[in-house]
Amino acid sequence: MTSTATKSSYSDRSRKTLCRNPFLSIKFFVFCHGLLQLSQLLVSGYLKSSISTIERRYGLSSQTSGLLASFNEVGNTLLIVFVSYFGSRVHRPRFIGCGAILVSLAGFLMSLPHFITGPYEYDRSVASMFSNTTDLCQPGVPGSWGNLSNAGCTPHAARENHEVLLVLFTAQALLGVGGVPIQPFGISYIDDFASERNSPLYLGILFSVTVIGPGVGFMLGSAMLRFYVDIDKVTGDEVQLMNKDPRWVGAWWLGFLVAASLVALSAMPYFFFPREMPKEVASGKENDSKKSEDVLSQLRSSSERMQNLSLTQFIKHFPLVLLRNLRHPVYLLVVLAQVNLSAMVAGLATFMGKFLERQFSLTASLANMIIGAVNIPGAMVGIIVGGAILKRFQMSLRQCSAICVLGMFLCLLMAFPLLFLGCPTQKVAGITYSESSEVGHHTLECNLQCNCPEKAYNPICGSNAIEYISPCSAGCRVINIDADNSVLNYTNCSCISKNGLVGFAKPGTCGTDCFHLFLPFVVLSCLAGILASTSHTPSFMLILRSIHPEDKSFAVGIQFMLLRVLAWMPGPVLYGSAIDTTCILWEKKCDRRAACRYYDNNLFRQRYLGLQFFFEVGAFLCFVTVYVILRRQEREASNAAETKADPEKEKLAGNSRKSPESKV
Repeated sequence: MTSTATKSSYSDRSRKTLCRNPFLSIKFFVFCHGLLQLSQLLVSGYLKSSISTIERRYGLSSQTSGLLASFNEVGNTLLIVFVSYFGSRVHRPRFIGCGAILVSLAGFLMSLPHFITGPYEYDRSVASMFSNTTDLCQPGVPGSWGNLSNAGCTPHAARENHEVLLVLFTAQALLGVGGVPIQPFGISYIDDFASERNSPLYLGILFSVTVIGPGVGFMLGSAMLRFYVDIDKVTGDEVQLMNKDPRWVGAWWLGFLVAASLVALSAMPYFFFPREMPKEVASGKENDSKKSEDVLSQLRSSSERMQNLSLTQFIKHFPLVLLRNLRHPVYLLVVLAQVNLSAMVAGLATFMGKFLERQFSLTASLANMIIGAVNIPGAMVGIIVGGAILKRFQMSLRQCSAICVLGMFLCLLMAFPLLFLGCPTQKVAGITYSESSEVGHHTLECNLQCNCPEKAYNPICGSNAIEYISPCSAGCRVINIDADNSVLNYTNCSCISKNGLVGFAKPGTCGTDCFHLFLPFVVLSCLAGILASTSHTPSFMLILRSIHPEDKSFAVGIQFMLLRVLAWMPGPVLYGSAIDTTCILWEKKCDRRAACRYYDNNLFRQRYLGLQFFFEVGAFLCFVTVYVILRRQEREASNAAETKADPEKEKLAGNSRKSPESKV
């Protein structure tokens, strides 16, 4: 009686301690981890939202920016294998905290190029504190373009560009290294100390955050890119650009400071969580948890056996498990399908903003808002629908593969029309539009006396609906300025004529006149994303149910490693290289090729969306092959069961096999 009372008083004291100390509560850990994952994905998602702006600011090709976007996977992939070895050998919360500090440092480092480089310079028609040059046609002033055409082309500027790239790539590598322990250690910590009843709920919350995080990153990008890049260096009156201008560069660095600060704050609690905490017990479910423990005991014991291996034994054991799983046809094909889907998502996440900007003449801010508010939530809906279908109908492996096949088939039907929803590049004099008076590349008879340099870039739209790369190339000699120092229009333009009269031009690009196709494009791309995402949960179930229980944790680790190596690392570089092949006018900086100024929009659309369609077809074919294999296995299993159930049939089958006449 006394011992029972002592036990109850001890449990009461322990409960009170748990209530008072949040760092002994698994629920508080889940809250902190959700916040950290959201902040971490905010950093990586924000980079993808601002990639086209960074290209424009520092003169990068799409291939270089694609390599930059995928470079965090290099550090991540090199270390991810060792995470499965260390497991519970280390103080997991502190390792997560240290990783988060590295991620925060990487975020701050990403914004550093803004502070170590000078103000953003662009060709302008009105002299300013940064430049006394003008891009108007001035026939009587020889050499007026000398300073403008060679602006920024000094040894210091060339060295500065290399420094910027070095800082950005170092930051991305740090981001990848810092992110290694966050998700695996967090998930295993929750699984160890949460009750069996609540563990799936907690993990479901974390997985939903991984989908929401990039969406929040794109929304942050939409907000930050509305501000001018040098908001801290110049006053608003000195900025002669509007955010619709193709030369506009938004405050890309500001979002990194916000996201990195959030990561640093989210990292703090992890240094106060214990190495081990009391196991959570769901009220009224003690018997159920005991049953669950029995079910999971085999998995736990195999995991413990792996933890007891030395590092040398682990490294020797790893290739054997890898080969054993890769020889499994269902596992290999499903992973290949996921590689195709991940490669598709890698291209969509990195360059969809740029595609929308070029194809439909959107601002970077609006393009990011569409991706963050429509495409990513659509993918989340698809994942939820796929999981709900599995839960509602308790599907077999063959039925899971059928859902994947159906989802990808419908996705292909929605994605195919996207290849034709677009417009060609607008008419640009000397580039996409040729006149009889054209003398050479970018040079017309009407502007020969202006001595316009090829490097000039200040697009204007003539009253004849033709775009010119600068007022000088249109032969414009007069500029009309508004009261707030913004350009109203250009007049006395010798190259622009309408109805036999000398025309005028407005600042900015003419655009593609393709906006009427924007809504159908967004609807179809969102539906395609929803349908492709329905295969997410069923494909994971195919992997988890088709392999040996003792290989489960290893197989999932191998799966994520292959996704990184085959999809997330090469994917953005492949897309960037394909996009670069569609460029028809490159910016020149110090005689090197920098950012692209004009793309062939038809080629851009066909190659960018064509690559996505190619990967979708690859995933579809993999799922179809999985379905065929599983249906054959089901038939063989049912035939074996029928034969076993009917001894007479088995005997007849045995006699027929022995009979020589039965051989063909």
